[in-house]
Amino acid sequence: MTHTLGIDIGTFETKGVLVAHDGTITATATRPHKMLVPRPGWAEHRAEEDWWGDFVHVTKALLAQSGIDPRDIKAVAASAIGPCMLPVDSAGKPLMNGVLYGVDTRATAQIAALNAAIGEDVILERCGNALTSQSVGPKILWLKETHPDLFAHTAKVLTSTSYLTWKLTGEYVIDHYTAANFSPLYDVTRQDWTADLADILPLGRLPRLMWSTGIAGQITTAAASETGLAEGTPVTCGTIDAAAEAVSVGVARPGEMMLMYGSTIFIIQVTANPVRDPRLWYAPWLFPGQHASMAGLATSGTLTHWFRDQLARDTDFATLAAEAAGSPKGAKGLLCLPYFSGERTPIHDPNAKGSFFGLDLTHTRADLYRAVLEGIAMGTAHVFETCAEVGASPALVRAVGGGTKNALWLQATSDLCGAVQEVCDKTIGASYGDAFLAALAIGAVAESDIAKWNPVGSRVMPERVTAYERQYPLWKQLYRQTRDIAHALSDAD
Repeated sequence: MTHTLGIDIGTFETKGVLVAHDGTITATATRPHKMLVPRPGWAEHRAEEDWWGDFVHVTKALLAQSGIDPRDIKAVAASAIGPCMLPVDSAGKPLMNGVLYGVDTRATAQIAALNAAIGEDVILERCGNALTSQSVGPKILWLKETHPDLFAHTAKVLTSTSYLTWKLTGEYVIDHYTAANFSPLYDVTRQDWTADLADILPLGRLPRLMWSTGIAGQITTAAASETGLAEGTPVTCGTIDAAAEAVSVGVARPGEMMLMYGSTIFIIQVTANPVRDPRLWYAPWLFPGQHASMAGLATSGTLTHWFRDQLARDTDFATLAAEAAGSPKGAKGLLCLPYFSGERTPIHDPNAKGSFFGLDLTHTRADLYRAVLEGIAMGTAHVFETCAEVGASPALVRAVGGGTKNALWLQATSDLCGAVQEVCDKTIGASYGDAFLAALAIGAVAESDIAKWNPVGSRVMPERVTAYERQYPLWKQLYRQTRDIAHALSDAD
């Protein structure tokens, strides 16, 4: 039986899957890695070890586990965290660690400088996005200004998926969906690179633009030797992990939204027309003529990991969730601002700080953990509220990711957002979406076949919660009234 291979590089783990053309999963494999935080506000991966090393390891594991002939893998698609900033030399060798997506806030000064030089309204109109910590352009400018020696040797600036595709095929490519995050270097109306707004780097140092399901090239002899894949196997352009995750649960039509519970909450809604609002992100969707509106929190699964590692090292997540289920909704009046790495949408404040507010001597670890989950859910509700304000409330919400295993987190999110969440049978995520995109790229499936690959298995219905109706407005007020203190603490750092 013929198969496609999907590999996804996440913030803390790489997942891979071999899928038959009817959607049956033949083999899965994972490999953990770490997010490096060399200083507050920075977030990095090692491109060769964490991205390519994981790809090779997981691919070999899948081949060994399945026992299939590599020639029966008819196409390969990869996704990865993004947008990232990785400078490479003329031989494609990384010149530094990969600078991660919006959780890395090192380019705050460059964002301010570009806004002042170009104008925020001009950037929003031309790029479809305000400059935020998610934008790659300011991070390239940070490299140029702070490491001129490295910048002088930079032949290409890649993102995580671009690096993988280059390692597999020898081609430097990037999909339009990812490229839209390179503001102010991408013009969303022309759907092309632009140097009109800022002289950050020569455009020849950026990858070639493609659509996500375009065939970028074939597995090279060197890549075949390292991975065990068959030389000549087609490789797609690839995309960001969240987009592949949306594909994996059938988000395809305007009004359909993916709510991804991962290291961060990430939201993608397909829209009929571009939504340009500085509080959200915009990009062309994976296919020509389609659009997407995005949002993301800075800390979600990463915050639950922090809580366990610092306050519950003797406990697993299942036990923590069971404890928190014994705490009443509203966590006995406890509020948590989940801004432990600043915040992305909708406030775009890299200097925001995390906090617990309302503590007294009756609160327990269970209350604290419930407050963490409810704080993340309130951050998600803030995004839903913003979508409603710009006329883009979702008609359908599909939940996906590791956090869907946490029933308390799911229910709190439905309650606070007032949304029905559909959970598909397979929640493996982006790697499964990659396998589908690879099959789509070679004509083995139609776009509508994802409903057969991954049907809806359950729904989470919202409930009215009096405690949330009282506490959510206070949660928003808590940020507003402590913002100056948080910024002063950042200045002291």
